Amino acid sequence: MLTLVPTPIGNIEDITLRAIKALESADLFLCEDTRVARKLIKLLQDRLSITVKSSKYLSFHEYNQESFLSKLEPSFFKQNIVYISDAGMPCISDPGAKLVEYCIKNEIEYDVLPGPSAAITAFAASGFEGRFTFFGFLPYKGKDRKKRLEEVLDSPYFSIVFEAPHRLLKFLNEIENIDNDREIFLAKELTKRYQRFFKGTVGEILDLIKNVDIKGEWVAIISPKKESFSQGALTKQDILSLNISKKEKAKLLSKITSKSVKECYEELIRG
Repeated sequence: MLTLVPTPIGNIEDITLRAIKALESADLFLCEDTRVARKLIKLLQDRLSITVKSSKYLSFHEYNQESFLSKLEPSFFKQNIVYISDAGMPCISDPGAKLVEYCIKNEIEYDVLPGPSAAITAFAASGFEGRFTFFGFLPYKGKDRKKRLEEVLDSPYFSIVFEAPHRLLKFLNEIENIDNDREIFLAKELTKRYQRFFKGTVGEILDLIKNVDIKGEWVAIISPKKESFSQGALTKQDILSLNISKKEKAKLLSKITSKSVKECYEELIRG
C-alpha cells in the first residue's frame, strides 16, 4: 500500500495524528529529499516522542520519478510505503502525482492524508472570496515567464503563485508595469516565527515591504482582472433591472464577475 503523507510547511506542531500513525507504521519512506525527510523524522522523534520503525529512505523527486517507476514492480507496494515531499501536500507543486497514477493503473491500494498546504492557508488568510487558480512557481525568466504572468493577470479568477525571495521584487515590479492598481495579498513564511501578511494594490505592497527582510518563502494571491466594458455593455445594475428570472440574472452576473453562477444566484435570493 502507498500512503501520501503531508508534512508541516513550517510549524512542526501542524503534523496530524493520522500522519504520525502513518509515519510510525511505514516499512519504507519514499522522499523528495532523503536528507529533509530524515531531519523531519528526527525532529518529530525528539519533540513529539514518536516511534518510527523504518530506517529505509529512497529518493523520489522531479528528476528521477520517471526512471524510478519504469524499474518498479507492483509487488513493491506489498509493503507499507509512505511518500513525503519536503513540506506540505504531495502532488501540490510537489512530486507525487505520478506515484498515484502508477497505483491507479496497477490497481494498487493507496491513500492520501489531508494536511498543510501553503496555497490554501494563504487564500484563507487573504480575506478574498471566490474561485481561484493555482499556478505554483512561475518560470524563472524569458518568454515562458512572460506568457505565464500574462495568464495570471488575465485570469478571471484569483491566482495563487509561489515566489522565491530573490525574485519577489522583480515579480511585483512586473505586475506594477502592467497594472499598478491590481490588488494583491502576500504571505511570508507561513506558520513560521516570522510570518507576515500584506494586502493592497501592487504599488502599496511595494511600499509596505521596502523595509522588510524578504528572505524566506512567499505566497502571492493576485485578484482577478477588472472587467473593462465598452460603452453600451451591460453593467451589474443593468442586469438587476432586467425583467428575467433570477437564474438567468445569475448566469449574466457570473459572466461579468469572478463569481460562480451558484454564488450569484444565492446573492440574488438573499436580496
